Amino acid sequence: QVQLVESGGGLVQAGGSLSLPCAASGSIFSINTMGWYRQAPGKQRELVAAVTSGGSTNYADSVKGRFTISRDNAKNTVYLQMNSLKPEDTAVYYCNLRIRPTVVVPGYDYWGQGTQVTVSS
Repeated sequence: QVQLVESGGGLVQAGGSLSLPCAASGSIFSINTMGWYRQAPGKQRELVAAVTSGGSTNYADSVKGRFTISRDNAKNTVYLQMNSLKPEDTAVYYCNLRIRPTVVVPGYDYWGQGTQVTVSS
């Protein structure tokens, strides 16, 4: 059994910052890619940022230079540091981890419960 717990969402004014952590617990052999997605009302879920087990990162063009994704492998945690927030960043943010529960099974995608980020103008 694997669980993902997100926190850190909230209401912030435009130009402000928030940090979102997502911690995985339970049966974990290894974690490959860790990522953050978001879904705004009436829109499809989109990739915000991802980091591989090797440390390579990629970002959506809309957040480049403002958001930073990082991971702490010892804590099975991925972070999203969001700076210079804009109203269009308002969405529910979900973490997604490709977790291999044991050595004998392949990796599966696990999702966090989602955390609301609201940026006021």
